[in-house]
Amino acid sequence: MVRCVTKKRAVFVAIASIVLIASNVLADQGNRGPWGDRGDGTFVNPILPADYSDLDAIRVGSDFYAISSTFQYSPGLLILHSRDLVNWQILGHVVVDLTKISPEMNWDRMHRQGRGIWAGSIRHHHGTFCVYFGTPDEGYFVSTSTNPAGPWTPLAQVLRGGGWDDCCPFWDDDGQGYLVGSCFKDNYKIHLFKLTPDGKGLVPGFDHVLHQAKGREASKLYKWNGLYYHFFSEVKAEGRVPMMGRARNISGPYEYHQLSRVNPRLDREPNQGGIIQTEKGDWWFVTHQGTGSYEGRTMCLLPVTWHDGWPIIGTVAADGIGGMVWRAKKPIDGFPIGSPQTSDAFDSPTLGAQWEWNYQPRAEKWSLTERPGFLRLHAFKPLVPGNLLKAGNTLTQRLMGTSGGTATVKLEVSGIADGQAAGLCHYGNRYAWLGVTQTNGVKRITYCDNGVQSFGATIDSPTVWLRSVISDAASTTWAFSLDGTKFTPFGKTYRFEWANYRGDRLGIFSYNDAADAGFVDADWFHYEMAATSTAKSR
Repeated sequence: MVRCVTKKRAVFVAIASIVLIASNVLADQGNRGPWGDRGDGTFVNPILPADYSDLDAIRVGSDFYAISSTFQYSPGLLILHSRDLVNWQILGHVVVDLTKISPEMNWDRMHRQGRGIWAGSIRHHHGTFCVYFGTPDEGYFVSTSTNPAGPWTPLAQVLRGGGWDDCCPFWDDDGQGYLVGSCFKDNYKIHLFKLTPDGKGLVPGFDHVLHQAKGREASKLYKWNGLYYHFFSEVKAEGRVPMMGRARNISGPYEYHQLSRVNPRLDREPNQGGIIQTEKGDWWFVTHQGTGSYEGRTMCLLPVTWHDGWPIIGTVAADGIGGMVWRAKKPIDGFPIGSPQTSDAFDSPTLGAQWEWNYQPRAEKWSLTERPGFLRLHAFKPLVPGNLLKAGNTLTQRLMGTSGGTATVKLEVSGIADGQAAGLCHYGNRYAWLGVTQTNGVKRITYCDNGVQSFGATIDSPTVWLRSVISDAASTTWAFSLDGTKFTPFGKTYRFEWANYRGDRLGIFSYNDAADAGFVDADWFHYEMAATSTAKSR
């Protein structure tokens, strides 16, 4: 699949093609090949080989919606949309301003790396979409909208305090709302609260502990056939596994059953997500792979089979516990192959939904309207000189865990100032970038490996093309061009990595160690990935 983006300069931008493989359901087979929709009525896990972590999903009519955690990235709490559960696009985000959660998530603090917005839940109640989520340092929050694309209401804080995660609302048949969530600072006790009628607070005096065990989190509440079902995950000797409790009363007592096993040979267990019934009546589990690698916790889809009153995930073994499914028939046919947005021509007055800033950006230091058709990034001092991870207004998106690809940005650098650095970057715990720096009026191609800079050719050109050439060895090499055609390699190989619960990120940056001065204009960004995945079980 090729997507074109037209600009005044007739820039042709292609987004990744997806070519996918065939098979019926094959359990216990690690995936090292095509991913997602094959185009013949089958799909291969992961359906998205990128960092779509802490998933929850629902169906509303014929549409499916999922949310994913975003940690310190802004805008926060990603929303995905699908018509067939296999092909997903980014619809938007719930939280526009992370400082409404905490000032520590602003560009001038940057104190929430790997924290911020963790897992949440999305529900549709009385015609309104409701998203509840937790942050490990601040508590639980809620936002609502009649349109999942937004706008979303300002955040309301449902519970204040640190140590809470993975909450989910539930409204019973009598209209009473409940909220379930884990207190990880208190040995992962799972609490059940009553919600106030507006859903924005907790009823005083009702706080019931449903259960406690090692690592219990990822709670969801459902009601099927008159029984209450409490989904969660916990850590056992084999690893983190999905569990289910069922009871006749929402407060319990619950009986419990394990829904899926961890295959020690594969070590990429699905464990957190949402159980969905399609319009035609079959059941599916939208989940992430809980063990992350450089591409993060990838998005998978598994069939659900009801067995002895339990929704078993994947294949059903003789003991009534499920196993991983890597290939299966699509739940719904008839919809085109698609993938989340990646490339951007910066023609719109708003950023594409694929983009997330590292922390809340400094609003007056970036613009899509100062020079229409370009993203302008004004440079200012980072909190730590020369440290990309402490530089504000770094614009990022997820790195796809595919067996190759290229990411290219066309930058106009005539506005660069002394002390400034700008370019294309990757980062996890470490970082690397290829860009342009200026000292004493001289511009140079520069490569930086975790703070150590190497200088290349001086340039007089007002335009430079910077490229990351992604390999199937979880790494990238770098190249630059002054004419957009001939690319010259420069810099070292950078190996991607998993860090702070996240996969590696890809981004565009600009900062200035000397002063708040200078700018660059990004004309376009083009990310083209291979149709095969390196996301696999190890």
